[in-house]
Amino acid sequence: MRPRSNSFYHEVSSRLRHLEMSNIHLVFLIAFSLQAVACAQTLHLRQPAKPAASSNPAPAPEIEAPSSVELPRGTSLQVEIPRQYPMKRDEPIQGTLLHPLFVDGKLVISKGAKVRGKVVGLEPDTKARLHARLLGDFTPFHRPQVQFDEIELSGESLFMKGETVTDGAPVLQLSTPGAAPKKSLVAREVSKAKADVHDRIAWFTAPGLKDRAMQMLYHQLPYHPERIAAHTAWSFELAAPLDVPSAQVSARPSSAAAPAVGKPETWSVNALLTSTITSANARPGDPVVALVVEPVYDSSQQLVVPQGSLLIGKVTKAKAARSFGRNGKLRFTFQQVRFPEGFGKPVEGSLGGATTEKTQNLQMDAEGTVTPRNESSAIAPILLTVLAGRALDEDGNMTADTGVASNGFGLVGRVIGIAAGSRNLAAGIGYYAAGLSFYENFLRAGHDVVFPKDTRIEIETTPLRAPVLKPEVQ
Repeated sequence: MRPRSNSFYHEVSSRLRHLEMSNIHLVFLIAFSLQAVACAQTLHLRQPAKPAASSNPAPAPEIEAPSSVELPRGTSLQVEIPRQYPMKRDEPIQGTLLHPLFVDGKLVISKGAKVRGKVVGLEPDTKARLHARLLGDFTPFHRPQVQFDEIELSGESLFMKGETVTDGAPVLQLSTPGAAPKKSLVAREVSKAKADVHDRIAWFTAPGLKDRAMQMLYHQLPYHPERIAAHTAWSFELAAPLDVPSAQVSARPSSAAAPAVGKPETWSVNALLTSTITSANARPGDPVVALVVEPVYDSSQQLVVPQGSLLIGKVTKAKAARSFGRNGKLRFTFQQVRFPEGFGKPVEGSLGGATTEKTQNLQMDAEGTVTPRNESSAIAPILLTVLAGRALDEDGNMTADTGVASNGFGLVGRVIGIAAGSRNLAAGIGYYAAGLSFYENFLRAGHDVVFPKDTRIEIETTPLRAPVLKPEVQ
């Protein structure tokens, strides 16, 4: 029995030792696993070491400002030439910018910048030719086709692509004369007569008398050289965008004059008409739209009307030209300003000024009504009739009488009247001139008021009652 007990004891002891070694291995395995998990969590949550504080921290990267500002295609420019140029193809011309240009409310190009271009073509002026033929002038009158392609800024030339234009004409700056007391019919006629006398005296006293006398002599000739008159202006649009260096851009708002004591503040809004308006076919109530091209700031230098706003108005008075020299009339006002954000505000705006063709010879009253000046004169036809009758005076010198009487075809008419030696022929030429003058002064239709597209206008309005850059609270 003893040997069996010993073998059983040894077998139990061996199994216990084996079990203990397995448990030890299991404990070590569990401990190792827990340590690995703990190390993994520690590596995941460990924060990176903070850098040592520096006395000179690195500056934040600066955002580079754009190197240029783009004038978009379709931007309207108006250029005026200060002197006359010959009327010929490929003639280089230089003018100045009549009005400043803005982009997003910032001044990009100032008024007076030099603009260069050339005459790219000539087209016949049929109307001028017909009128000249009636007066014995056989000059083949033309209208120049001009294209501007260069603008100078701070001594640097920028090349641009402008549309070809033919609507050049000397410009006239219209402005309201202010309120005037009502006058009787006699008082108005006396004032008109005084103004006519003043204009005739100014013909001799105003600067440029030599040039005016030369032009008068030219129109007595059957043929004379053509020219592009001084102070002719063209309105044209950019056919492609123009990049202007950002150094030329100025964010400073234009200063607004403080209102006089006891008078309300008024704003002058510069805009361009988006379509042609003429008294020939306009009717009261027709819509009028103008694009604001310059931002408007109040007396405290706060933006009140941003660039790109639309002035919405209507025609309030329109009368077409009629026979017997009766001129047309035109008046329009604005009732709303629509901001680029899409909302609008009511306003009360009237025409305070405009840049028009000088050949129209327009005038504007205190209410903003525009009409051509009445150029009819009874003196010219009466004087020509009296001079024509001199040719039939048998008592006078025939050469002198026929030379004085034949005024119908300029120098050609005088030469024919004197060379023919016929009093009847000279009188016929003189009476033709008197009849033509009578027709032009009294019988033919008057002139209409025409404001072409992109005409520069100035609107006078009063401040709005609410902030204009925020929509109304409904």
